[in-house]
Amino acid sequence: MEDTPTPSTAMAYLNPSYWDERFSKEEQYEWFKDYSHFRHLIQPHLTPHSAVLELGCGNSQMCEQLHKDGTTNITCIDLSHVAVQNMQKRLLSRGFKDIKVLQADMLELPFGDECFDLVIEKGTMDVLFVDSGDPWNPKPETLSKVMATLKGVHRVLKAGGTFISVTFGQVSKRNCLPHFRRPIFNAPDFTWSVEWTTFGETFHYFVYILKKGQRSSYDDVPPTKGFEAPPINLLHEELESEDFAFLINVDELNY
Repeated sequence: MEDTPTPSTAMAYLNPSYWDERFSKEEQYEWFKDYSHFRHLIQPHLTPHSAVLELGCGNSQMCEQLHKDGTTNITCIDLSHVAVQNMQKRLLSRGFKDIKVLQADMLELPFGDECFDLVIEKGTMDVLFVDSGDPWNPKPETLSKVMATLKGVHRVLKAGGTFISVTFGQVSKRNCLPHFRRPIFNAPDFTWSVEWTTFGETFHYFVYILKKGQRSSYDDVPPTKGFEAPPINLLHEELESEDFAFLINVDELNY
């Protein structure tokens, strides 16, 4: 495999041709750590009979790891036809014949109502925020895309189903809570409860857990575990990776 094409700015992540080029050269990459780091947060929301949808599978191995854990009814989607073709070939070569991989846009999910028990995304929605401007007041075009994604996820989730979003999720220095996504998740369009937790040691990632069926109030969104954010250290090994979240202007973190 050739070296992964590294974009000069985060804006490249909004260009579908970048992903096609990247996936034609890159065999496997995990955004925001691999499944083993947050498996303990996912498994309580799964049974062997759960129908799972992964948004933006890319070339991640998460679907294989979920399958090995006993959840076999898995559908993966990605906007890149190159990613989809490569994933289909890889899964077949490894004996995962029942994992479905489809080319689809998460803004227009091509599935019926209430057909999945769990929808999961890892870093995929973060792409929508690379040109969001002020995270407390995203641009209308950014908010429109995010809401289209969330409305689609809410529609395809069964009653009692769960949406799990793994994100870089910048924090507020005032009280270390990932505030700026809470108003979006708590829009009146949705009937899900919202909780959040973190994983990671020196550097933390956020996991939002949204369960359809019982709405949370904006002021009643508890963390599932306590967390005190460390100061951002640009020399930390995590920041040496190519994850697009760290190409976003760090000044946006200084609320």
